[in-house]
Amino acid sequence: MNIFSRKLAILLAVIALASIPCQGQKVPGVSDNQILIGSCSALDGPAQFLGRQTIVGATTYLKNVNANGGVFGRKIQLLAFDDGYEPDNAENCFKRLQKEGVFSAGFFVGTPTAAKYVPLAEANKVPVVGLFTGAEMLYTPLKHYVMNVRASYYDETREQVENLWNVLGIHKIGVIYQDDAFGQAVLSGLQLALKKHNAAPVGMGAFPRNTLNVEKGLNSVRPMNPGAVLIVGPYAPVAEIIKKAHATGWHPIFLTVSFVGTEKFITEAGQDAEGTVITQVVPPYTRTDFPTVALYRDALSTYYPNEQPSFVSLEGFVDAMVLVEGLKRAGKDLTREKLITALESVQNKDMGLGPKLTLKYSPTRHKGFDQIYTTVVRDGKPEILDDWRKLPH
Repeated sequence: MNIFSRKLAILLAVIALASIPCQGQKVPGVSDNQILIGSCSALDGPAQFLGRQTIVGATTYLKNVNANGGVFGRKIQLLAFDDGYEPDNAENCFKRLQKEGVFSAGFFVGTPTAAKYVPLAEANKVPVVGLFTGAEMLYTPLKHYVMNVRASYYDETREQVENLWNVLGIHKIGVIYQDDAFGQAVLSGLQLALKKHNAAPVGMGAFPRNTLNVEKGLNSVRPMNPGAVLIVGPYAPVAEIIKKAHATGWHPIFLTVSFVGTEKFITEAGQDAEGTVITQVVPPYTRTDFPTVALYRDALSTYYPNEQPSFVSLEGFVDAMVLVEGLKRAGKDLTREKLITALESVQNKDMGLGPKLTLKYSPTRHKGFDQIYTTVVRDGKPEILDDWRKLPH
């Protein structure tokens, strides 16, 4: 072997040794008695109800786990930071999580911000479990470090269109959407669902994120006289659109998706919320016959006695359940890769949320649920809509 070959062999050996983790190498965010999880969501600003409720739900479950000994003796600590539901704040918030040394992240809120967090998570190999968004970009193509729980916006819009079209015979469907990645994600789902019927939205209007500037979007759709209108946004602009529509005598069937923040929407819209159809990705929190819903209600009253149940906090609770399931399956010698592999091993798991919501992951599927529940606002409360023919139209 010549001197060049010997030097090359030594160099390759050094590189190989450097790539092997040391026996005692520290895993970020993991100590003998703690696992540190990070979150970025809307804790302030116009969409703060969504972020705060997500964190309340997640924290409720984690407190319950910690009260029962944690996971392999480790307590789970959640660091929650505010991004204001603004994508421009996302990178700095993610860097803050990294600076704090979190093991993994989760409980993010919103598509525009998720569009920033997902590539950051992939690039930095930080697992993210549970996002309050059903955008298709979370699932397609597969993201190795992103494990979402909820059904997608495609699932929600498909359910809406199939019932409007086949049950009610409503074929003229309009859409007023938030003009950003969230609005585009749901719009794509609506267009895909209508395409199966060789149709398209009869009118489309948009409004800017984090504003109530909805008149232009409203006026773009109304002249088309659709029988149903899907409104895509958080609670404040959705309520504003419906109130303005009703004030001028326009009463199509209004629908929205799970992101709206059902309870806050009902409060903001008041009487005008009546009859609004809202698809949900978790069961109603009144279904205490489901074990997980009963646990959620009990734990919420224990740790946050002043908080009222909500679909959003129940979803945060379920996301935390899935994260903990992964931590348990990953074993005591926890690593980020082991967490991903552990979650990929969860197949057809009963999560105590009724027969619709069975958790299914695999190495080629990082989307936990496919099914949804449909609700309608009646007497100021969301009720299960089991027969669309009961809707006035």
